[in-house]
Amino acid sequence: MQTTPILKDLVLIGGGHAHVEVLRRFAMQPVTGTRITLVSEASTSPYSGMLPGHVAWHYDSEEIHIDLRRLAAVSGARFIRARVSGLDPDSRVLLFENRPSLAYNLLSINTGSVPNTGTTPGSAAFALPVKPIGAFLDRLSTTVGQNQARRVAVVGGGAAGIEISLALRRRFGGNPTFELALYEAGETIVAGINPRARRHILKALSEAGIMVHTGHTVDAINEEALVLADGRRVPSDLTIWATGASAPDWLAHTGLATTAEGFLRIGPDLRSVSHATIFGAGDSAAIDGASLPRSGVYAVRQGSVLADNLHRVLKGERTRRYRPQSQFLRLIATGPKHAVASRGSFAAAGKWVWRWKDRIDRRFMDRYGTLSPMRPAQAGISVREPSDQGVDPAMRCKGCGAKLGPDVLSRALERLSTSGSAPDPAMLDDAAILTPPPGFSVLQSVDFFPALLSDPRLFGMIAANHCLGDIHAMGAKPWTALALAQVCAGAEEIQSEDLFHMLAGAATILEAEGARLIGGHSLEGDELGLGFTVNGLAKPDAIIGKAGLAPGDVLILTKPIGTGTLFAAEMRGRAKPRWIDDAIEMMTRGNGAAAQIFSANGATAMTDVTGFGLAGHLGEMLNASGMDAMLDTEAIPVLDGARELLNAGIESSLAPRNRRRVERTLADPERWPAHLVGLLSDPQTAGGLLAGVPADKAAECLAALNAAGSDARIVGHAVDRRSSTARIHLD
Repeated sequence: MQTTPILKDLVLIGGGHAHVEVLRRFAMQPVTGTRITLVSEASTSPYSGMLPGHVAWHYDSEEIHIDLRRLAAVSGARFIRARVSGLDPDSRVLLFENRPSLAYNLLSINTGSVPNTGTTPGSAAFALPVKPIGAFLDRLSTTVGQNQARRVAVVGGGAAGIEISLALRRRFGGNPTFELALYEAGETIVAGINPRARRHILKALSEAGIMVHTGHTVDAINEEALVLADGRRVPSDLTIWATGASAPDWLAHTGLATTAEGFLRIGPDLRSVSHATIFGAGDSAAIDGASLPRSGVYAVRQGSVLADNLHRVLKGERTRRYRPQSQFLRLIATGPKHAVASRGSFAAAGKWVWRWKDRIDRRFMDRYGTLSPMRPAQAGISVREPSDQGVDPAMRCKGCGAKLGPDVLSRALERLSTSGSAPDPAMLDDAAILTPPPGFSVLQSVDFFPALLSDPRLFGMIAANHCLGDIHAMGAKPWTALALAQVCAGAEEIQSEDLFHMLAGAATILEAEGARLIGGHSLEGDELGLGFTVNGLAKPDAIIGKAGLAPGDVLILTKPIGTGTLFAAEMRGRAKPRWIDDAIEMMTRGNGAAAQIFSANGATAMTDVTGFGLAGHLGEMLNASGMDAMLDTEAIPVLDGARELLNAGIESSLAPRNRRRVERTLADPERWPAHLVGLLSDPQTAGGLLAGVPADKAAECLAALNAAGSDARIVGHAVDRRSSTARIHLD
């Protein structure tokens, strides 16, 4: 499907409540020529309204988290998982801790807040802040969850502190040694609600056996206790900090107008008061002239106005005001599927209030979990229409006319050079001139594929890793690489940005493995694509082929399999975020160290496990070697989620063709369960190495591989051929 050129980049920092609504609305009403990029530290966003219910075991983790990668995909947006460390609003670029800067035309900030521990001694080291929620949940499961904390103190008597206290009591109420107390510096808890609602909450706290201490300021915290302002020392195995919010640290160093507390100052239309290309919403921003509680209720309501105003700015229209509600409904969970409601003078409590809250919360989550794809996720824009740059996109040229312009290429290469990945001087000539060192053979391989991720840098890393696989599989050292890069039609600065990020990601892998990028070819297409012609060096007597297996050789696999079904499921919205995160981590892990270890331990045959799947590539080794193999299927490392997805019938489009070939290779095919055949047929991207190692070297080799960070397993061994064709036998 062809798409309009990308003319503007809208970047959203943070997966907060306002931004998920922006994504939903842009999915329903895209702006032609605009690409959206969501940048988030995590691939999921927890819904704060359901956090207490999760702590109390009323909801599981998936029920309270929005899958940001999937939401971005169905909204036609890119997703980049990264931690923002700064912002240059004059150059319009985002800064990161561990990746190159990212350019934008229009920016919105909705990162949420960070815990306000103030200057309380020991709070940063020993207190567990409620925000960020993900970190809170992780540490909670390893402290209270493992019975490492019996005495818990919650600091902060606002709604968050109340809900967390009651949820913890519900979660661990069966433990008679579990003690919990709440400390509030003010004279009353939940200051913003009416007296009737407060009485309901105090009753719930009392019935739960939670001691409430108001008018007590915490002066210090250590590993064993908290110290109150009156000098008393209160024993505490875990202190939970729920005392308010602070702005992200990096905002103060951006040159943007901020409040004295460091929050982004925005006007009534949610636009920065100092920079017209920047908007903000939620807890990380503060509206001039308005004093709003830092509540998710406001962020949710701001989402629709923010989306509308971003639309308007992109279309050159006037923005509209956000008018915060003067009162809002507070629904405070009080533990055992019970809640308290407060709005103005209205108050109510009971299980029916919990059911009311539960319906509202689930409706909110369903809004972002049941979207269907509306447009191509990689391009992030709508069907072709005439461009305002005077080029009819339907008439874009093919052949050499599809090459990227010289300015696009030169900008990308110049930036690549300044980032520390200097192009080889050979790139300036029409062809690279290569002279291998004396006594070495040159090995060459080529591969290319379209992007399976919308983050161009991450895709570049995976593509480079994948393309290096054949060189590593023959025991050679990568030497040089020629790139074939395809980017989407768009404004020159956007094409240059995409090309740079793909090549920068690839360069991190190439350089780590000892290869140099010496040239290539770039062109325009309907989606991102990247491949490499890779050259490697090896002494002729050190080359490892597929044909050297001998009886008794142990088969070792260095990476888990399952990427084919996982990314097929990701396209269908059926993969859990943590499954994809794990797969990405595996695909960006290089094979160079493993190849060297195999060579040092006398590997007799080796291949990389990629598109033909584990059985397909093992079959090639067996055919070349004249061997059969006994396969220990229980020992095969498998990515989390892959078996579950294959059992559900989700597979890659290449898998059926692989399976037909694999079924001809299996001995006694009736003994092989269908899900196992599916796993062996699953095509891999940037997979691991499969090698045969002499039995007396196997243990030493396996230990070295795993010490180097591999997930290596012994998955079988070679045996004498039992028929005229190669066969894989169940061990």
